[in-house]
Amino acid sequence: MSDPAIETAAAQIIAALASKRLPVVRTFFDEATFTATHVVHDPETKRAAVIDSVLDFDQPSGRTSHGSADAVIAYVRAQGLTVDWLLETHAHADHLSDAPYIQQELGGTLVIGSDIRTVQDVFAKVFNEPESFVHDGSQFDRLMHDGERFTLGGIDAVALHVPGHTPACLAYVIGDAVFVGDTLFMPDYGSARADFPGGDARTLFRSIRRLMELPEAARVFLCHDYKAPGRDEYVWETTIGAEKTGNIHVHDGVTEDEFVAMREARDATLGMPRLILPSIQVNIRAGHFPEPEANGVSYLKLPLNLL
Repeated sequence: MSDPAIETAAAQIIAALASKRLPVVRTFFDEATFTATHVVHDPETKRAAVIDSVLDFDQPSGRTSHGSADAVIAYVRAQGLTVDWLLETHAHADHLSDAPYIQQELGGTLVIGSDIRTVQDVFAKVFNEPESFVHDGSQFDRLMHDGERFTLGGIDAVALHVPGHTPACLAYVIGDAVFVGDTLFMPDYGSARADFPGGDARTLFRSIRRLMELPEAARVFLCHDYKAPGRDEYVWETTIGAEKTGNIHVHDGVTEDEFVAMREARDATLGMPRLILPSIQVNIRAGHFPEPEANGVSYLKLPLNLL
């Protein structure tokens, strides 16, 4: 069956490798949340994107700070880059986005997948959000669909819908580089969980196999790393070829039913992410806090005995 979006992405990767006009990627790793924020830019035009930023959050005190984002901002300014895009791969459950702060400092269009509306619908019920919270994705500047094309300076880019971890997950293919969010981890660590509301292991398998149709030489940049057993360093870059041959959960030869059985059994043993409740409330709002109450303070909810 023809897959125009994957065919477009594959042709783009091949053309980028042939032309040798490849994006430069600089990664900032936040060990507190095991999150990789990527700054990707076109070296000729100096146009840049920031992918999956992190707001520092001390949960016991409820205090936030911008140290992680400030490091990104300092790098962008030192390199003389212009930020065109702030790209979110999904509504994260393990860290809070700091996209609004980076946008305030550097500009850029804030983007997420169009199915964020489904995620908003689900979690508006979980958190009993007020009627003033709209579920149309308008908190973001742009909602991208599968196969939607854009550019980073003179480098072609395309969005790929890769649901399963969440309904709204997007991978961004920029030149030869594929930013997969939580869909895949390093080959020695495997794949993302699929047991959050709206997640589905079978859908995740199909999304992963779809990504594995891309050229093997394509660089793959991950949103997280947790250091697989026996590995002493954090790593967030691999290739499509390495994932196909070596991913412990979903390498070539693993069937859909085998993956689903493994993933569902594994997910049943996992605890909830430490920051899921604050993260989701902020991230479905594009990184903004809930509206302040009468005393001028924003509050996050803690639903009891629900999740």
